[in-house]
Amino acid sequence: MARAVADTQFLENEALSLLGRLEMVKPFELNTPMVRAAAISVEAQNGITQLLNTVSREVRQKIERYIAWLKNPKNADAPASEAQARFAFLKLRFNNLLDQLDIFADVLSQRGEHNTGVWLAGLDVLALDALSLKGSFYSAPPLVCFIERGHGAAIRRARTRLPGGDDNPVGVIQVPRERLIGSGIASSIIHEVGHQGAALLNLVDSVRGAISQRVAQGEDVAAWELLDRWISEILSDFWAMAQLGIGATLGLINVVSLPSYFVFRIGTDAPHPFPWIRVKISIALGKALYPHLQWRFLEARWESFYPAGKQRPATRLTIQALERILPHFAKLVINHRPKSLRGKALKDVFPVEERQPARLQKLYRQWKYVPRLMAAASPTLVFAVLGQAKSDGNLSTVEETHLLQSMLTRWAMRRAQQASGKDTRRCHRTALFRQINLTTQQLN
Repeated sequence: MARAVADTQFLENEALSLLGRLEMVKPFELNTPMVRAAAISVEAQNGITQLLNTVSREVRQKIERYIAWLKNPKNADAPASEAQARFAFLKLRFNNLLDQLDIFADVLSQRGEHNTGVWLAGLDVLALDALSLKGSFYSAPPLVCFIERGHGAAIRRARTRLPGGDDNPVGVIQVPRERLIGSGIASSIIHEVGHQGAALLNLVDSVRGAISQRVAQGEDVAAWELLDRWISEILSDFWAMAQLGIGATLGLINVVSLPSYFVFRIGTDAPHPFPWIRVKISIALGKALYPHLQWRFLEARWESFYPAGKQRPATRLTIQALERILPHFAKLVINHRPKSLRGKALKDVFPVEERQPARLQKLYRQWKYVPRLMAAASPTLVFAVLGQAKSDGNLSTVEETHLLQSMLTRWAMRRAQQASGKDTRRCHRTALFRQINLTTQQLN
């Protein structure tokens, strides 16, 4: 049955209304106010703008082709149901564009908040620093951070699919507001960065292949299979450990300190290790990378907080089996040589030597008296040093917060100045050094 003229006019008007709404989709540069230091990186901005422009152009072309199809006399006999079906698919694609717009709008709208926007820009710099390895093993995508309510962090990885099937040009890291300032935020952010890095290196499949060989040996099979199930999250925890040292475990403890029922709850299909063993895995990785007595004390503290001996027999047996193989598992991970690293072991491409406890302690003592040395250090190193100092009892939470606020601001401003071609050694350096000096004087 041929479509009625009224049906054609109705659908044409609906399509034209989509065009009208498409005109309202403006580049973020035109409608997102923020100070320059709070802006996302040029690479991220270009990637987002290019994506939205490409999808907008595609949607516009599809709408125009649809209207032309409606008006073509050759299609007059097409039933109204076909015309409506074509419009419905067109509308879905338009909504995909809006979904993508909202993803990045959530990120950019927070950059206009006083202080918060600049701190988030500083966290962007931290995230990209954490993704950098010794050697050119991949092209690192841009990363941006934003705040979300809730307890945990998350990442929408770059080069994965967005709504509608388009490739995401930017890694988007969600961080909880409760951990915005403090060394614990680095543990969360770098864990999420680890998911991006592991994907770029194809680490999950590679390490699973090594675990399957251990399973084939027939010893503690159930425990090795649990580690295999959790390996994606474990590798991300390893990434944080390899960049931060003991600060990674301290941040993790802050995240997973929950009522005992949840700490010992072993899910049947959960991607995360249950919290009690997750901390123990982090400690095992720390012992393997950075041998030191501090891990024994931290382990004893964790066990005193959550005594495993009070759990059901089945839970205790699972814990015992896992603890028995953790030293072997930690060595397997840090010495693993995936094809993507071209013969190098994982421990070789991270700054493991620079993150040894004695080295971090020495740097902290130096920075107390020569603050400009801290100002020149990489973001991951700053967080590692302050995390070690906090673990040693040499840095209070208040002092840590003041230092990190200064450093996050500095990193954000330095990136903004580099983007505009200004000399970062001269612009605003005096004011920032004064902030750092004031805090370090309090420490002394």
